[in-house]
Amino acid sequence: MLIDSHVNLHGEKYEEDLPEVLQRAREAGVGAMLAISDRLSSQAAIQAISNKHDNIWHSVGVHPHHAKDYSDLTAAQLIELAEQSGAIGIGECGLDLYYEYSELKDQQPVFQAHIEAAQTTQLPLIIHTRRADEYTQAMLTEASAAQPLPLLMHCYTSGKVLAEKALELGAYVSFSGILTFKKADDVREIAQMVPLERLLVETDCPYLAPVPHRGRRCEPAHVVHVAEKLAEIKGVSPEEMGQVTTDNFFRLFTRADRAQVAAI
Repeated sequence: MLIDSHVNLHGEKYEEDLPEVLQRAREAGVGAMLAISDRLSSQAAIQAISNKHDNIWHSVGVHPHHAKDYSDLTAAQLIELAEQSGAIGIGECGLDLYYEYSELKDQQPVFQAHIEAAQTTQLPLIIHTRRADEYTQAMLTEASAAQPLPLLMHCYTSGKVLAEKALELGAYVSFSGILTFKKADDVREIAQMVPLERLLVETDCPYLAPVPHRGRRCEPAHVVHVAEKLAEIKGVSPEEMGQVTTDNFFRLFTRADRAQVAAI
């Protein structure tokens, strides 16, 4: 069994054929997935999908792109929403200086609110970081010194220094279809250095479709190709990679009910 640790199922990309998308995932051996929050206004739609399917969990959070729209966000709000909705993770959150849809001064306090929420709830902090390695490292290092918290570096494309620091802080690292891209040698190098017991796989669908689907809409079923490439990089069988990443997911996301998925 595989678990897609990062899917974006709400919105127009899947509004016409979500049942078929989920069926293809099941047929491909994807036993469960984590539906990610991009903003609080999406929560109702995300939770509706999660509530309908016993093998789909959800998170609560605000993507750094939308930080400018949540300048008054507090950890207390995130904590309350997570508890009320039964979320298993906090995020996707973090810092992004590539697109700069929100300025750094807006992103940092919103990220801090997520950090504090994860510290209080001990739900994994699902981190997006792009072109912001130093700032991300500084905030995580300071936070972890005050109170350890579970960390997941999602869709990792950042540098070696941040990866090493994140691993030192106990973080798990998730890789997406970018692993299969021809020019992604730097990402494959990071994947090689991450211990097996800290690896997760994801699609970040509908984005980043792996080879051989690149250029088309990505689906959870495509996480199979991510796991196969990761298995090749680590020198293990695809079956072992599936088992390892599934075990890692449940070790990190302690609120996810493994028995519930097994019963499906």
